[in-house]
Amino acid sequence: MGEIPTPAGLQSSTQVAFGKIMTAIGNRKDALADRVVTASPDVASSTNLSAWINKRGVYHVQNKEDTFRQEKVPSTLKWIQTPQGQHIELGIAENNLFTLLSSLGLSEQHFGARLLPIGTLYDPFICRGLDALNYGCYQDSRFIVVGTPSGVTLAPEGGAHQSFNTQLIGMAQDNLLSFEPAYSDELACIMQWSLDYMQRESGSSVYLRLSTRSLKQPQRAMTSQLQEDILEGGYWLKEPKQGSQLAILYMGVIGPEAEAAYEELADELPDAGLLAITSADRLFSGWQAAKKARQLGEGNAASHIEKLLAPLATNAGLVTIVDGYPATLSWVGGVLGHRVESLGVEKFGQSGDIPDIYDYYRINTKAILDACAAVCMHPFHS
Repeated sequence: MGEIPTPAGLQSSTQVAFGKIMTAIGNRKDALADRVVTASPDVASSTNLSAWINKRGVYHVQNKEDTFRQEKVPSTLKWIQTPQGQHIELGIAENNLFTLLSSLGLSEQHFGARLLPIGTLYDPFICRGLDALNYGCYQDSRFIVVGTPSGVTLAPEGGAHQSFNTQLIGMAQDNLLSFEPAYSDELACIMQWSLDYMQRESGSSVYLRLSTRSLKQPQRAMTSQLQEDILEGGYWLKEPKQGSQLAILYMGVIGPEAEAAYEELADELPDAGLLAITSADRLFSGWQAAKKARQLGEGNAASHIEKLLAPLATNAGLVTIVDGYPATLSWVGGVLGHRVESLGVEKFGQSGDIPDIYDYYRINTKAILDACAAVCMHPFHS
């Protein structure tokens, strides 16, 4: 499988990066691109599949002309339907989406021809199709589901579209690995790996939780070590010194607030660390697997999260921050026995601009600094 490059751009959201990656796949002339089938319940354009659809077309058993063009309705989409089309539009029907993804993801077992299904939907509406998602995973179907936009970060759209519990669904659902990247290079790395992983005998389906919030992109080389850490679930964006008393752990789009808090603490706690988590799911399951291995006599078994936290002092404090339910990361305090303060979203429904929403739900930089002060029992100044 050819490499998926990081989408260009100094500023981007993960949803825009996803659209660019799908466009790049659509431009390819290879078996991978020909096997990808996308599906969406009425939100193909608002989840950034438009360019992919324009390149690969909409599926229909018969050739049908573009209705928008026939009716002289302005549209950026070329809604040309053919038996060769690679996108299936479902209308507002999330349960049908997961039923379809499950069927497409079992095509090799049923018909001897492998497909690579990718479905997109607004993240909160994953809950509408949980029964079908669960049974798809139970049958070991293979697909990628992209939940975007997500969290309270989409508050400018209103309160009804916010998600706050889907991170826990991604962690708890068997045969479904969940990731929540913050940056375009992380997403490209994860998608490259996922398209291969879903084809392995030991693989599974994958859930990507993305955002429409545009972030400044890090200018860095994607080394093999960074790639490995991203896929294992996390890496030190700012590595702590040995014996450090504090680390801030964030996941996804909330990264700028975490980094701003880290920079404000730099003078008083220059040894602190800033941990970027790309998959709470992989970190937690790796920790559980290592504990079971030690229980069965493998005394040297160690998980990725245990290795990451090892440089910290035994009495260090951890502050975790997610745009989602705080329990998503609160468990890290149990890994090595560190004190932990967990920030996140326990309610939803407020609308407004992002700074006001982050302040209301206490997931902004000030809240992170307050949590650092609480966990370290020290009055830091902001």
